[in-house]
Amino acid sequence: MSSGPPDRYDNPAELSSVIDALSTAIVVLDAQLTIRHLNTAAESLLGVSNARAKGGNTTERFPGNDDYEAELRRVLADGNPSVRREMTLHIAPGETRIVDCRVSLMERAEGRELLVEMLDAEPRLHINREIALLAQQSVSRNISRQLAHEIKNPLSGLRGAAQLLQRELDSAELQEYTHVIISEADRLAKLVDSMLGPHQPVKKRAINVHQIVDRVHKLLIAEASPSINIIEDYDPSLPDLSLDADLITQALLNIGRNAIQILNAGGTLRLRTRAETQYQLRGKRHPLVARIDFEDDGPGVAEEVRETLFYPLITARTGGTGLGLALAQDLINRHEGLIQLRSASAPTIFSIYLPA
Repeated sequence: MSSGPPDRYDNPAELSSVIDALSTAIVVLDAQLTIRHLNTAAESLLGVSNARAKGGNTTERFPGNDDYEAELRRVLADGNPSVRREMTLHIAPGETRIVDCRVSLMERAEGRELLVEMLDAEPRLHINREIALLAQQSVSRNISRQLAHEIKNPLSGLRGAAQLLQRELDSAELQEYTHVIISEADRLAKLVDSMLGPHQPVKKRAINVHQIVDRVHKLLIAEASPSINIIEDYDPSLPDLSLDADLITQALLNIGRNAIQILNAGGTLRLRTRAETQYQLRGKRHPLVARIDFEDDGPGVAEEVRETLFYPLITARTGGTGLGLALAQDLINRHEGLIQLRSASAPTIFSIYLPA
């Protein structure tokens, strides 16, 4: 009677090849938290090879992860698995990863061991941020349109009544009051129009994005105080993009002006361009995406406005209208792009993504 072919997964080498093929990062630790094995995904995630990490203590190899170490020791003590979502893991000085982490106890003849499974949470968080920004933009556009409609109708009546009253008044002193009413009505009308953004259709043409960024750089230098240093840091490999130069210029100016107003007392603003390859933008993977960064060393973005930053009339800046970022996001959206706040604290980084 045939016993059938041998199971090749009885071979430890075969099992190791299966573990290495997993997209989940696998780390095996002993009871002293010594690293016994990293699979290929763990090597990539943690930035260290299995050969180099093996035999080292995980707390010494990756210091500064007190919560993670406490979970490892708890699982060793009580045997109950640990599941942590979106945990910050320090893998090198100044370098972190956001991971979903599961720690399980394995009872083996050689003693207790820990199986640590890690999944990079950044792609999911990136998608969630994009979904939130696009939802904000949709709500922002609806709010702006409805608010503009509610304001402009009575504003037109107010201005018309002031003009009629002005014709009936003989006194120049009294006419001065109607002048104030009319000028303020006009100012509010312009404010409402700015909430709605440009009305002209997008007129795209192939252009080197650095021509636009360089123009914005010159305009910002003219507006900024001498105590602000504005630096260019461009990637010359970026190809021409199909853009409406005027609309993109306006969007970049809005972001840049916010930065120099925040840096009024002095500081550095860096305009940086980079290429992102195989980048997922608005639910679609693009072979190449141009990224334009506005990085400043100011005080950062107040925590209370970070989640609503791209809504109209939301601002943490004294004297700000809260329209600049909302309008900039709308203009970039019309190019199938997106603006993200990549870093809210110093340095503050706003990044504009435009598909090639």
